[in-house]
Amino acid sequence: MSDAPLILGIETSCDETGIAVVHGFDVRSSVLASQTDVHSRFGGVVPEVAARAHVEAVRPLAHEAMMDAGVHPSDIDAIAATRGPGLVGSLVVGLSFAKSLAWSLGVPLLGIDHMEGHLFAPRLETASQNGSDFTPPAVVVLASGGHSQIVHVADWGRYEVLGETIDDAAGEAFDKLARFMGLGYPGGPAIDRASDGGDPAAIDFPRALRDRPYDLSFSGLKTSVVTYLRKAKAAGAVPPLADVAASVQEAIVDVLVEKTFNAARDTGAKTVAGGGGVLANRRLRTKLAERSEAEGVALRLPSPDLCTDNGAMIAAAATFHLQQGTHSDWTIDVDPGLRL
Repeated sequence: MSDAPLILGIETSCDETGIAVVHGFDVRSSVLASQTDVHSRFGGVVPEVAARAHVEAVRPLAHEAMMDAGVHPSDIDAIAATRGPGLVGSLVVGLSFAKSLAWSLGVPLLGIDHMEGHLFAPRLETASQNGSDFTPPAVVVLASGGHSQIVHVADWGRYEVLGETIDDAAGEAFDKLARFMGLGYPGGPAIDRASDGGDPAAIDFPRALRDRPYDLSFSGLKTSVVTYLRKAKAAGAVPPLADVAASVQEAIVDVLVEKTFNAARDTGAKTVAGGGGVLANRRLRTKLAERSEAEGVALRLPSPDLCTDNGAMIAAAATFHLQQGTHSDWTIDVDPGLRL
């Protein structure tokens, strides 16, 4: 590992400022400034507010990450930052800071695809966490507030998006339904907590696009849940909140698991992995593990804190590209609609 690059990774695609120092695929430090409290009063992320919060957080957080790692800025071999997809204002803050820092240190700059960062997250785990041997080919489910995709990773740098959401992403569905149910923001963790003790089979909410093996859809689920709860309230027969939350969660989880293993079966991949904030969901992790064992397929999931947006995953993807001899030039710009 001594010849591996020491990279400072910066992630500012949405509402969390994540900065990390990574040596090869060993996380030396990873710090995060969350904006959850700021946006919770609005029930979702306000782009202008998010960008301003990144401006305030990015510089002191970079210093904190380097101090935690015990490194001096002059020790850094490269600077990496998310260039897309994401909120344009948030992306501009991170990439602009990365450009300035890389220029001042005289080191390479790498603009990284946020979703590729999530692909690399399982590689950051230690052997004891069952992730360091994560090697392609693999099928990876990426699920977050803005994106839901099923990706075939033939090799690092060779990706094929087999399926994706045609409307709401899984995390977006969690957020919208949690808000309707009065559970707050962010919706995924709120519904996960509310589901404790609930019966996931209490209400049979729909699983969409059964005739399309890899594509996802969650807007119909949202409509179904809202309609069901309004009718139940009018009839004075609203079921226990835990049952509703567990049933909603099960509908989302079932689809993600089924589509992922459809892809694993059809590609012949013997490894399944995941990334993105939704992969921190306890029920999803449990069902992926159960299905992997039943199918005889290896499962590689990041720890929950590496599922959500973080600078370490950006540095990990940058490590791969730098080792391939590639980096960005100074004209690179953000791309809010960047596709893997």
